[in-house]
Amino acid sequence: MSDSQKQVAQSIGVPVARRHIFLCCDQTNPKCCEKERGLAAWDHLKRRLKELGLSEQGGILRTKANCLRICEGGPIAVVYPDGTWYGRCDPPVLERIIQEHLIGGSVVAAHLIEEHPLGP
Repeated sequence: MSDSQKQVAQSIGVPVARRHIFLCCDQTNPKCCEKERGLAAWDHLKRRLKELGLSEQGGILRTKANCLRICEGGPIAVVYPDGTWYGRCDPPVLERIIQEHLIGGSVVAAHLIEEHPLGP
């Protein structure tokens, strides 16, 4: 790995990450929800993580995914390392996921699709 890659990884908080949320949005060919809904959800997630000090060195990584392959009931999100998959992740649902799961550590059962942590 180059020094510049290490610096970028450090600047986005990779060494201090506790959780990583992926959000399906901005698809080439939207299937799970309208493109505008997905982008609105992404904007909310990005803004709120920053406002709450959870981005960068705050312990939460975020990634915009083109498709998480559950092509209905979106936007879809998955939180790792928990392996917790959520549906209908419009801004109010994402706010609950941020508050209850990313901060509080509790699964938001009302929007849970599946839970399967990856591990050895």
